[in-house]
Amino acid sequence: MIELLDSGPQDSYYNLLVQGFRAGQLNVKREVPPELARFSNSHHPAVRNLLWFGRHPVMDLSYYQGKLYLYFGITPALLLFWPYAALTGHYLLHKDAVVFFFSAGFLAGAGLLWAIWRRYFRETGVGVMAAGVIAFGLANFAPAILARCDVYEVAISCGYALTMLALVGIWGAVHDAWHRWRWLVAASLAYGLAVGARPSLLFGAVILLLPVLQAWREKRRVWPLLPAVSGPILLIGLGLMLYNALRFDDPLEFGQSYQLPSITIQQFSLYYFWFNFQICFLEPALWNDHFPFVHERALPALPRGYFDADHPFGVLTNIPLVWLALAVPLAWRSRPALAHSPLCWFLMAVGLLFGSSTMVLCLHSSMLIRYRVEYASPLLLLAVVGVFALESALAQRPLWLWLARCGWGLLLIFSVSFNLLARLDLQEEVYANIGAVLFQKGQVDEAIREYQKALEINPNDGRTHNNLGVALDDERRIPEAIDQYQQALRLNLDGAETRNNLGNALNQEGRTPEAISQFEQALRFKPDDAEFHDHLANALRQAGRMEEAMGQYELAFQIDPNYAAAHSDMGNVLVGLGRIPEAIEQYQQALGMRPDDAEIQNNLGVAFLRQGRLAEAILQFQEALRLKPDFTAARNNLAESQAMMRQKAGQK
Repeated sequence: MIELLDSGPQDSYYNLLVQGFRAGQLNVKREVPPELARFSNSHHPAVRNLLWFGRHPVMDLSYYQGKLYLYFGITPALLLFWPYAALTGHYLLHKDAVVFFFSAGFLAGAGLLWAIWRRYFRETGVGVMAAGVIAFGLANFAPAILARCDVYEVAISCGYALTMLALVGIWGAVHDAWHRWRWLVAASLAYGLAVGARPSLLFGAVILLLPVLQAWREKRRVWPLLPAVSGPILLIGLGLMLYNALRFDDPLEFGQSYQLPSITIQQFSLYYFWFNFQICFLEPALWNDHFPFVHERALPALPRGYFDADHPFGVLTNIPLVWLALAVPLAWRSRPALAHSPLCWFLMAVGLLFGSSTMVLCLHSSMLIRYRVEYASPLLLLAVVGVFALESALAQRPLWLWLARCGWGLLLIFSVSFNLLARLDLQEEVYANIGAVLFQKGQVDEAIREYQKALEINPNDGRTHNNLGVALDDERRIPEAIDQYQQALRLNLDGAETRNNLGNALNQEGRTPEAISQFEQALRFKPDDAEFHDHLANALRQAGRMEEAMGQYELAFQIDPNYAAAHSDMGNVLVGLGRIPEAIEQYQQALGMRPDDAEIQNNLGVAFLRQGRLAEAILQFQEALRLKPDFTAARNNLAESQAMMRQKAGQK
């Protein structure tokens, strides 16, 4: 949710890149946060929090030699964001760009289907063609991807649109021998720009050679076509290499090596192939009787070194219409002349695009749903042509034709319905993610509303119930928070984080024995969590079980010696036991880790006050008020200390 974290469209990543270009630089127009230079490890908690929730988040930018770059493809900036800003004086939102690119890709694909139908399968009827267009537009994961549009989807949707336009160029090249070189120039230009948006599409450029091979088979002159095929894409490739060299001193480096946070995994490996193939093709969705009925299953165990995967919706199991791609050869059986027609060359290009996209994605270290439009779209083109071929082959057999229409009609309905319902499932995730971002930004009321929207779609999401509980807890709506935590636990019985949150809420309500029970159960699932031990210790202290509380604090220190909250909380226990010097030592250790914590400053002041060290106590209370001007307890303690100081001075 990068765009949501920004203050406006002018701060969206592609618009920051445009601002950089207009200022004569290749890096984005954003200052580098000083924390990046202070911490060499971008996985440090302070840096990760900055990356996601700082005043100007920089998650998923590339950081190299003191500058921030965009590793996502440059093409969308050149084709859309920069021209839009220049012509209108305004900046385009990422989500609007995604809609634009998907619309362009859909229109190009629909135009191809119309051309195929009109030239080769006119006898099948316009209704069949219209059904094919619907299938291509609504069954290729695009509806699901449109549920969450951000910088990631901009590059992917741009690549999708340009590959469809490249196929338009190839269609023209295989059908128009007289102007073949012009069509090839257009196809090469479109595909080169597609690689500029998504470098992973590079290997699919082999489809540009098919019209050349066709000309060779037809005994036509080939040499004039080679510059048309290679020229535009080669020039674009050289431009990309120069762009990379100027940014990262390496023509083959697009910026992922310097991505924030840093990623040290192997990007491509044969070891990932089978896992990705399962997710891409075989994994079924989870269907149940809760709207929107489609939900993702738990992921299979990730391969060693693998980065990330989501929504394991296999295309063969959830978009069964694609099986009709196997019916394409029926076109040659019913009309043998088609086996050597331009249609055959074009469909070979579509098949190669599908195969190359599938191969690259299955070797990658992540498999996210937004990637899948790259192989699903050409596969659906083939499937719709398979429907045309099936209709044509059975045109003289009415009963079989009727049965075939019932069959592919049901597959079409199922495939489109799955995509639309999966979109709602992702929409629930979007609402939940927006809620998390708003909560981190301190907009708690808005976060609660987003969590509630998510739960309206999927009331069985334990994580969202937990997060809603946290937000309600922050608003001091403790009984409501407890109810949300309990619902989360009913859905996820081993939710250690939820048990910890429930324990804190119960403790605030004075239900200390129940709180202790929840903390103990949380520790059974995560025995090495310093925070859980600290919270259990606080509940034990509230129950008067001081020795047990001290033991839990000690365990927290052993797990994480730098856990400031445990040192501060142990100081509170020691103050209660009258062991003031030890308490002061704990508070000072806590302040060494969290010097800007007004609560700890105040507690240390109270300890000094108990020792009669009035001047030191006053300094601590003043520091606490500097950090938190509305800190009532510190203000009262300061007033009391100053009064005691004046009284002591008067006695002298």
